[in-house]
Amino acid sequence: MTDKLAGGDLEQVQQGLRMAHPPDAASTARESAYLKELANAGPWQRTRGFLRLLGPGYMQSAMTLGAGSAASSLFAGAMFGYELLWVAPLGMLIGVMLLAMISHQTLSTQARPLPAMAKHAGRPIAYGFAFAAVLASVIWHFPQYNLAAKSVVDLGTMVGFDDIAPLGASFAVMILAVTLSLLYGRKRGFVRLYERLLKWMVWGVVLCLLWVVMRTETDWGAVLRGFVPSMPEQKGDTDPRILVASGLAAAIGVNMVLLYPYSLLARGWGRNHRQLARWDLGVGMMLPYVLATALMTIAAANTLHASGAQIEKTAAISEAGRVLGDVLGPVTGRVVFDFGMLAMALSTITLHMIVCGFVAMEVFGYAFGSRAQRLWTLLPLPGVLAPIFWGDYAIWLAVPTTIICGLMLPVAFVGFLILQRSKAYLGADRPRGPLATAGFLVMAIATTGFFAFQLWTAIDRLPSYFARF
Repeated sequence: MTDKLAGGDLEQVQQGLRMAHPPDAASTARESAYLKELANAGPWQRTRGFLRLLGPGYMQSAMTLGAGSAASSLFAGAMFGYELLWVAPLGMLIGVMLLAMISHQTLSTQARPLPAMAKHAGRPIAYGFAFAAVLASVIWHFPQYNLAAKSVVDLGTMVGFDDIAPLGASFAVMILAVTLSLLYGRKRGFVRLYERLLKWMVWGVVLCLLWVVMRTETDWGAVLRGFVPSMPEQKGDTDPRILVASGLAAAIGVNMVLLYPYSLLARGWGRNHRQLARWDLGVGMMLPYVLATALMTIAAANTLHASGAQIEKTAAISEAGRVLGDVLGPVTGRVVFDFGMLAMALSTITLHMIVCGFVAMEVFGYAFGSRAQRLWTLLPLPGVLAPIFWGDYAIWLAVPTTIICGLMLPVAFVGFLILQRSKAYLGADRPRGPLATAGFLVMAIATTGFFAFQLWTAIDRLPSYFARF
């Protein structure tokens, strides 16, 4: 790892990162000048200006919506109604606080995070962070393929193809994902079209969920109470703690944390973007994510939970599709739901592959497009076999695997907390004063609490769940 962003390094960052193609130098200069003007503008003008410049935060929000967040939200609503609405906002709040700290560091120093962490926090933490991102990407691949394969099978049933094998569907998804992941940095126009299509499909489902919420009976008082943290009683064999742990971990992944600062660098952002970055995380990342997960939970509560149906962990995609089917129609609702779940899974699968290839470039110095870098990109492919082992848990598999991946996030917290207090790294930009100390303590407490709760839940509950698998 080197600690300076040389021209060749910058080119590799730009090519190897998803949705991170920076403007030319003239455009970047104009944007920086515009941000200086906004710094002295009124709140309304500044808000309008920032909305025009939504960047990595919004993209992170779209990428975070995957099998983990979908499964946690749908099962929370189906099993516990509105009582766990507070989970996704709390998880994302912790994530936004971490990413705000990272954006301050990266935009102040213009240093690549992994080399900086290796130098100022220690190589064990830096390498632990990098390989935790790879391991989480491999583990998270399994529920994504499980969800994608079952969505394809259900779509086939809707159009008259009843004999699609889940494993065959999983391999078809794999071929598409491999093709797209290897095209990043080469066929930008095609990749952008693909990403826009996925975002339209995902947000199309979100809009349909909003329609469901508006057309069904919603207890808005209970919805508001659902955003106040509380732990409901266990129902059947489902401990609410496992959905809380999964929902918290789904909001912010260690692989997503690794890519975020590199996305800032690849877009050409600098010091003048620090206020925009904080605003982008709050408005561009947190609000869309909380809206999407809340609508999933409320729609599931209004349909599945309100009907008194006993939702099992082996619930099929067609059963989950009732969330939209009750309002949009049994066929239309299932088709829209299937496409949305497929888009979420595909988006996350390609992201995970890119993470693995990028870590290989950063840690081992492999050139972008080299055979070694491509092989690392393919590292998570065993996930394609998920329908063989866990085919009956099309949606639920994302819950325990997300908890396992959540246990890897604290290594990123620790590394960036050390960097936040490093005078050698941040120099004059190191936060000082009572507010800085309070912010550091809040993050340290949040890190400890997050890890302790994830570990407690994993030790206490996961063995029995995996024994049933």
